[in-house]
Amino acid sequence: MNTQILDTVLLFSLPASGKSETRTYMASLTPEQCVQEMAMGPTVQLDDYPYVHLMHRLDEEMVANGWKRAFYEGPTRPFQDAWTWAVLIELLNEDYDNLVNRRTFQPASAGQAIMDRLDAARAKVGLSEPMGEIPYGLRKRVAVAIEGEAQHELDVLNATCAQDRTGKTIVIECARGGPNGSAFPITPPHGYWSAFQQLSPQILEKSCILYVWVDPAESRRKNIERGLPNAQGSILNHSVPMEVMLAHYGTDDMAWLIEQSDKPDTVKVERIIDGGDRFETKVYYLPAARFDNRQDKTSFVRKPQARWTPEEIKPLHEGLAGALQTVLKVKREL
Repeated sequence: MNTQILDTVLLFSLPASGKSETRTYMASLTPEQCVQEMAMGPTVQLDDYPYVHLMHRLDEEMVANGWKRAFYEGPTRPFQDAWTWAVLIELLNEDYDNLVNRRTFQPASAGQAIMDRLDAARAKVGLSEPMGEIPYGLRKRVAVAIEGEAQHELDVLNATCAQDRTGKTIVIECARGGPNGSAFPITPPHGYWSAFQQLSPQILEKSCILYVWVDPAESRRKNIERGLPNAQGSILNHSVPMEVMLAHYGTDDMAWLIEQSDKPDTVKVERIIDGGDRFETKVYYLPAARFDNRQDKTSFVRKPQARWTPEEIKPLHEGLAGALQTVLKVKREL
């Protein structure tokens, strides 16, 4: 029996590649399957998409109340400032730290709390703090309007952070990329290289990478296919607007990063970190494997689990197990 499990898995790829379906499938496995076949404990999962959705909701409510948008150029358009990608990483850093320390929060208003968190994360990357600029009466109305959704996401996060992590694997999901036609290296703040420069050392120390591999054209096709009306808050059924797909996800740099590393099947991350009395350079080698989903192995997971067939499950299960066992092998050898 394989008793060594992966601590933290970065589940990365382009939108609609199958990340969320992969997470859903992993959550359906028995503890024995996770450990013996996937080199993972039962999963504890973090994702930056809820923040993407809540920023849209805040923009909607501010416009409805006669105020300006704070985050997006429009309801189906990209971020006003591309460094918002770094803001999302800072929010994941906070969530990860709260998870490993089992911290939970019960603010008087979840709507107000998410506004404060967004401003604080923006300040960390040098952006303005627009939620602090809103007149109090307007801010209160906006907070009330999003309270239900904000409280739901907080409840999910609290339930995640409250868990005993013993024997479990943290899975962090996010999608990154660059403008269509970008050359490598992709210019920050786009791309995975930039994300690795923002992730906390606490995460980099423990992490490996499971990359769900589809090409950008397939990502765009599946993004349209999975979208359902009024499902933008859904992890499995939201659809990214086409302008955003081309501006932010026209390509990605994961394959390039793996090729650049001087150790096979890894991504090399060089960082300048705070060493207490001085700054120092540190190199992290993150074991990395690609789960090949160019021929779709994951879309069936969007159906109710009772309707999954053995013929659908087999290629997904074997593909994931092979990739994760590769990552574990590399991790042991580092």
